[in-house]
Amino acid sequence: MDIAEIATSDFVDVDAGARLGKVRSIFERENPKGIIVTKGGTYSGVVTQRGLLQSHVEDNAKVSALAGSAPKVERTDDVREVARVLVESAAKIAPVFEGGSLWGIVTADAILEAVLPNLDALDVEDIYTAEVVSLGEDDSIGKAINHMREHGISRLPVLDEDGHLSGMVTTHDVVDVVVRDMDKATRGDRAGEVERVLDLPVYDEMSRPVATTSLDESVKSAVERMLDNDYGGLVVTPPEDDRLVAGIVTKTDVLRALTFTEEEHMDVQVTNVELLDTISRDTIRKDIEAVADKYAAMQVQHAHVRFHEHKEKLRGTPLIQCQIRLRTNKGQAAGSGEGYGAEQSFNVALDKLERNVLELKGVRADEEYRGQLLRKLGEL
Repeated sequence: MDIAEIATSDFVDVDAGARLGKVRSIFERENPKGIIVTKGGTYSGVVTQRGLLQSHVEDNAKVSALAGSAPKVERTDDVREVARVLVESAAKIAPVFEGGSLWGIVTADAILEAVLPNLDALDVEDIYTAEVVSLGEDDSIGKAINHMREHGISRLPVLDEDGHLSGMVTTHDVVDVVVRDMDKATRGDRAGEVERVLDLPVYDEMSRPVATTSLDESVKSAVERMLDNDYGGLVVTPPEDDRLVAGIVTKTDVLRALTFTEEEHMDVQVTNVELLDTISRDTIRKDIEAVADKYAAMQVQHAHVRFHEHKEKLRGTPLIQCQIRLRTNKGQAAGSGEGYGAEQSFNVALDKLERNVLELKGVRADEEYRGQLLRKLGEL
């Protein structure tokens, strides 16, 4: 299946010379997946809500200061490849080109709607993320923003003092409160107003009640609820107590599942590939395979590696955080680390991953799970 029938020529766009304050208002008012930036009528870049949240650019700056490159795709590209591109670029939208010119856009939601009938054979347990970054009710909006930046996520479950699920805070919630409070303040007051907003407890701005799911719900059913209610994800709760958090399943998790392949080598996705310096994607794959091969009983179905650049530098080389997550027949394993440059940070994370792999229980040879998952996915 290609994206010719999924892409749309209907999208929100702004000129590169527009002010960021206008863009913030558009996100708050219309909540688009992304805004196309043009210069002289020609495609220039994309602004996303997450990018806006992660920036320190003032409202009176031009949009061009924040417009980032987005993965370009063709109308005839395969839906699985486009899903991979969106996941690896941490994007919800990609500009679609035809004959070298911008034709329209394709969104993650459009892809999920198109493949919805194929998702009935998958359960949430097959694709969810077990490791969840969360907040306490008294944690600040500033802390929420920092977590979103550091982990490249757009939603954070909020737990009460007993560890029970209390609410959810998302990038849209944060942008909403920032725009609302900035509109109230005069320009001279805005510096102090920003500090006040960052100190607000997430309890005051979180959404509730929280939409949840169970491990045995079909992915089709879960995605239908996400699309119908414009949720980016659902909290996974254990069968014994639906007040606890067992994981989270997001639209990105579903897109990632669409990219699973039957190739002989391990399926590895890398987010923010532009940060790779002295290390290649192939080296990353081989190094992770080397760790997995040490444990014959552990079969890896999928690996995801994410790089995040900090502002700090050493002799011009940025401090990079690397996160590695494996989905195996024995559960999920992860490792993270920091270093100057992608290669150093990856090696630190890989060492941590190998130590965490040893904690996986019930190690025995079993290739059956991967085969079952691939058969469930079928041919789109």
